[in-house]
Amino acid sequence: MIITRRLAAGACALLAALAGGIVPASAADGPSKNSPKVELVLDVSGSMKARDVDGQSRMAAAQQAFNEVIDAVPGGVRLGIRTLGANYAGDDKETGCRDSKQLYPVGPVDRTEAKAAVATLRPTGWTPIGYALRGADQDLGTDGGTRRIVLITDGEDSCGQPDPCDVARELAAKGTHLTIDTLGLARDDKTREQLSCIAEATGGTYTSVQHKDELSGRIKQLVRRAEQPVETPKATQGADSCAKAPELGAGLWTDRAAFSEHRWYRVKVKPGQELRAGASIGADRAVDRDHGILLRAVSQGGQELVRGSDASSGRTDVAATGLRYPIGEKKDDKEPRTVCLEVSHSFSAPPSVKRDPGLPVELAVDLVKSPDNPSDLAAFGLGRGWILLAVLVVTGLLTGLVWGWLSRWRVAVWRAN
Repeated sequence: MIITRRLAAGACALLAALAGGIVPASAADGPSKNSPKVELVLDVSGSMKARDVDGQSRMAAAQQAFNEVIDAVPGGVRLGIRTLGANYAGDDKETGCRDSKQLYPVGPVDRTEAKAAVATLRPTGWTPIGYALRGADQDLGTDGGTRRIVLITDGEDSCGQPDPCDVARELAAKGTHLTIDTLGLARDDKTREQLSCIAEATGGTYTSVQHKDELSGRIKQLVRRAEQPVETPKATQGADSCAKAPELGAGLWTDRAAFSEHRWYRVKVKPGQELRAGASIGADRAVDRDHGILLRAVSQGGQELVRGSDASSGRTDVAATGLRYPIGEKKDDKEPRTVCLEVSHSFSAPPSVKRDPGLPVELAVDLVKSPDNPSDLAAFGLGRGWILLAVLVVTGLLTGLVWGWLSRWRVAVWRAN
């Protein structure tokens, strides 16, 4: 009996350990490594002392918004906080322009610790936005999951080097699918232009906020958006010829193209499949008014198969076009064909605009079952050109014959009368 009781007690202890130790530990692990990551980058420079947000200082409004955001972080998001201008109040520019530190590491959120860290912040120093963005990119790492930076500031960068727009383009060119959203607490044109440039370079958004409720609501929205599953574009690097081009499969692909540069890619298309491809080039900096984009499908022998193009005059953020090319299915032909895709553009810019990195390119590639009669589709790109032409010719001929017959009949009737 004593042994039985001891075994029962041991079993109960083991169950209690499993229930009280292993299960909570598992739950405490939080989001997985592939879950989305967001880092909030907060401006804590001296200008955040201004009291123009619903009677509060900009800093107090930001702290209140951060507390609300921390309470509302979705369970599947890893969150971090970085500051800029929070620690050095002196006049030495070199020191002030390196004043950016991670306040709370990217990961599962301990709400009490995160709020306590935010509560210690006081408006202090400079505004090294470019330097802080590079630090935030390193904080997010590259271990999987989407990556988003939310920058909250009340002014433009006060350091100049590195230029925040150039940093945003540099980070976007790394191909790690980083999105930077910017929120401006000031309404001056220079701040708006700089924050818009940062956001546009990475496919993010710029928002001007004047009230604490707007600030809190917008940050919450961006953090929730990070949790929404999206297809992450894969980075690739096009070549200057088809022979050297990388092979792409179905999916979304990103690249960079310099001004006046042609980029080549390859896709293998099986008989019975139709290649559908789309290309877009973003104007992530100041460009001249007239521009265009050309996407060509070319055989390995250099013969053009089909093309898509678009042109515009005026300020646009993106130029895009697409094409479709089917390959007919034959009984004795099962080998895939290599189709070369060439992307070129006519964007230009004033000499003062930086050329490096190149303009962002996005390619969408899809392979679907080919239509029953691919020859008509290939002849005129997206339309069945030969069929339409034949119908028009036959219709015109019949109309001419009928009209001629009616005219002769009317003349004969008139003469008879």
